[in-house]
Amino acid sequence: MAKAVIMPKAGITVESCIIGEWKKKVGDAVKVGDILFDYETDKAAFECESTEEGELLEIFFENGEEVPVLVNVCAIGAKGDDTSALRPEGAAPAAPAAEEKPAEAAPAAAPVAEAKAEAPVATVNNDGFVKVSPRARELAARAGVNPALATPTGPKGRIVEKDVRELMKNPVAEAAPAAATAAAPEVEFEDVKFSGIRRTIAKSMIDSLSGMAQLTNSHSFDATSIQRCRKEFKDAGGDLAGVTLGDMVLFAVARTLKNHPELNSNIITDEKGNLVLRKFKHVHLGVAVDTPRGLMVPTIFNADTKSIVEISKELKELAAAARNGNISPDLLRGGSFTVSNLGAFGVESFTPVINPPQVAILGVCTIMDRVRKTAGGFEVYPAMGLSLTYDHRSVDGAPAARFAKELCENLEMFTATLLK
Repeated sequence: MAKAVIMPKAGITVESCIIGEWKKKVGDAVKVGDILFDYETDKAAFECESTEEGELLEIFFENGEEVPVLVNVCAIGAKGDDTSALRPEGAAPAAPAAEEKPAEAAPAAAPVAEAKAEAPVATVNNDGFVKVSPRARELAARAGVNPALATPTGPKGRIVEKDVRELMKNPVAEAAPAAATAAAPEVEFEDVKFSGIRRTIAKSMIDSLSGMAQLTNSHSFDATSIQRCRKEFKDAGGDLAGVTLGDMVLFAVARTLKNHPELNSNIITDEKGNLVLRKFKHVHLGVAVDTPRGLMVPTIFNADTKSIVEISKELKELAAAARNGNISPDLLRGGSFTVSNLGAFGVESFTPVINPPQVAILGVCTIMDRVRKTAGGFEVYPAMGLSLTYDHRSVDGAPAARFAKELCENLEMFTATLLK
């Protein structure tokens, strides 16, 4: 009897996934654990392993289609088994059509000219956009190719990832489609639809700014101590050599937040619709990471209990997984406070946007030389800027300033902070 393989639920909050590329085709023998296809959420990419053994009888959804989690995506069993009972509502039986096409084409070899004339053409929406799956568009951008030149094999004329890979192997000159558009004026811009993660970021930022009373305080501290410690760590070698200035800031933030629970919090709505401030006993530190797919914020859970080396190592692992697109969605939630570091880009001050439902976020800025008055005259010192944005609904200016003041002191006396 045929059995179904379902779309995995890649994380507690994931409701649907987009199929990237099928690795097996109808008629292939499949064993438990074989990779059937890859798929992506709005934040990460995964591979679906088969939970059944037998022959791949039918594929219910094709490359590029968005499928709700826990819905049947294909049927596996013995040849000839009936799969109709497993087919989800609205899914077309793709397997029979795929089997009939070779049989019809076999009797006669069509001339090359006819084959080219019948080559599939990408579907164009009413607004003039070529239909391209998010993964295909991202791959094309990285490879520097125009996805519109690819031959579509996805459903309803959609260009999917494997089409772009084929285009990369067999490039098509941009001049090829020029005959149809020779009379048209040169286009001076390109309209690119938001990817899934870009839509998520956009919604989160709008919800954050429209739903909170956000205010930013700017601070700075003498970075002499952390620069000295950084040099000592590097000279010591081993695990300490990999500790960065940013890791030191994260360590100090985690220790300082323990004394300021009103900032280490989330604003939630209870069952009666009332706003509630949920104060966390431990610091679950979100860290903004720049990735090819957009901004992601993985979480270092219980950061207040971890050493500086543990924080440094865990952040590197989380950042690599986020950039590779295979981070678990469960590691992109649950934060109690976020740090966004733009210091490496020379940013002197900025206004970070709070990551809901958190109540605060810290922006880390670049180090600049400043002058201060001393008993013997003036001296130049390295000053690092910090930008603290907080939700004024739950945190007033004075408590926010006290947190920032203590944080600056902990960073200026970093050796002592390591002992806390």
